[in-house]
Amino acid sequence: MNMEVGAIHHFTVGCAVEDLPALRDFYVGTLGLQEGHRPALRHPGYWLYADGHAIVHLNALRAVSPPRECGPFDHVALKARGLEATRQALRAAKVPFSETPLTGTSLHQVFLSDPLGLKVELNFDLDLEAG
Repeated sequence: MNMEVGAIHHFTVGCAVEDLPALRDFYVGTLGLQEGHRPALRHPGYWLYADGHAIVHLNALRAVSPPRECGPFDHVALKARGLEATRQALRAAKVPFSETPLTGTSLHQVFLSDPLGLKVELNFDLDLEAG
């Protein structure tokens, strides 16, 4: 059997319980994810959905949130749509971001950080944006 890995299923942000509201507000209010069903787990938290799939799990797993340095973990990359609307929403929310078009590809990357400093990369396919 050959194993196949396709795309990110989800990522989990482990934080202190008092940081949950700011994180939820960032991923829902700024990035447009939707809060949805979360099983009864032993720690408080939220599951945030895109296209019916829980891609961000916020879990109060820690007594205190980790420092902004993430060790060897650098960032999480997510597929995204609506580049211009994303720019407008980030500016309106006063969320700093940078952009990098990937020369020789149709990908355009937008980089930002969540309230705990986790770098988030949004990947836009410019061919799909134009169509």
